[in-house]
Amino acid sequence: MLSRMTSEEGIKAAVQRADEEAAAEPVDTRTVFRWGVATGLGLLVVFLGYQMVMLMSDVFVQVLIAAFIAVSLDPAVRWLIRHKVRRGQAVAVIFLSVVALLAGFLWAFLPPLIHQGSSLTTDFPGYLDHLRDRSESLRSFEDRFHLRDSIRNLAQTVPTKLGRQALSFGQRFLGALVSALLVVVLTIYFMLDLPRLRRSLVRLFPRRHRRPLNDAVDVVIDKVGSYMIGNLIVSAIAGVVTLTALLALQVPFALPLAVFVAVTDLIPMIGATLGAGICVIVAFATTDLWPNTILLVLFFVLYQQVENYLIVPRIMRDSVQMPSVAVLLAALIGGSILGLVGALMAIPVAAAIRVIISPIMRARDEESPEEVPDDSEAMIQPDA
Repeated sequence: MLSRMTSEEGIKAAVQRADEEAAAEPVDTRTVFRWGVATGLGLLVVFLGYQMVMLMSDVFVQVLIAAFIAVSLDPAVRWLIRHKVRRGQAVAVIFLSVVALLAGFLWAFLPPLIHQGSSLTTDFPGYLDHLRDRSESLRSFEDRFHLRDSIRNLAQTVPTKLGRQALSFGQRFLGALVSALLVVVLTIYFMLDLPRLRRSLVRLFPRRHRRPLNDAVDVVIDKVGSYMIGNLIVSAIAGVVTLTALLALQVPFALPLAVFVAVTDLIPMIGATLGAGICVIVAFATTDLWPNTILLVLFFVLYQQVENYLIVPRIMRDSVQMPSVAVLLAALIGGSILGLVGALMAIPVAAAIRVIISPIMRARDEESPEEVPDDSEAMIQPDA
């Protein structure tokens, strides 16, 4: 208590001396000019730094994505290292395995995926007419608001608009391909040098903070990796099970719909519902209401329960459980910054931050009574 009072008195004395020195120094025109020049230079440096960051934002995003992928795959690399495989060889095995899986998927599913996807867009007007003939409520709704001609024109012009935009789509696709190759190369370098990068990051801080910082970095890498690998496995299971159900119920375009469900299942909170809704709409427009569409709805309801209470707890048991509100807020913040990739990255990062902060909060809660200030004891005195 005495040392705390002494430190407070020292701080007050230092502040008082600084005020006295500032008051004793005369403020003339030259001093004001120096302050103005220093402020202007500071604002100029901040503005130039902001412009540089904006010009290089695409590169920063690619580097961030590559680092995130490298961290996500690091648990698999460390598993191979524990089995007497060198890090370079482990990275090569992981990279070749991913390339082989992607090549096999594209070779097996890309031709029917393109064919069924193009059929879905070109046959869209016919499916609308089929749905209109079956649904009296839809016909009355269109007649009441005079929407039939607008919907027909929209359905007929969608394939034409898609064809006109083929050139711009090709240009964007080439740009995305170059960016993807850059991300792949950066990911390989990050995977190879991740231990050295971790040590370099820790060495930037004072020696007394390196041990807890190193533990925090380990927690972040473990949680991000386990979450992303588990999330990919859950999404793959969702896509395969959905494909099986769509084929069993004879729903057209089963393959592109299953791929869509697998991709949307990566989106937190709303992804599974979004994918199921699109599949139900397509099934309702292309098949009979009973039994195809009704059974498909029942399948998605049942599978969501199985995924939430059986698949996810078993696969994601090493990841941190977070409240639904925290997951939603993290996904919204990450999605507003980097889109879908940001939403995926924000959740494991938020979970890792929660793991880091939890011991600190527990230590504060377990603070000994001797360390509680006297003022707080006076504040909790009962009323007379």
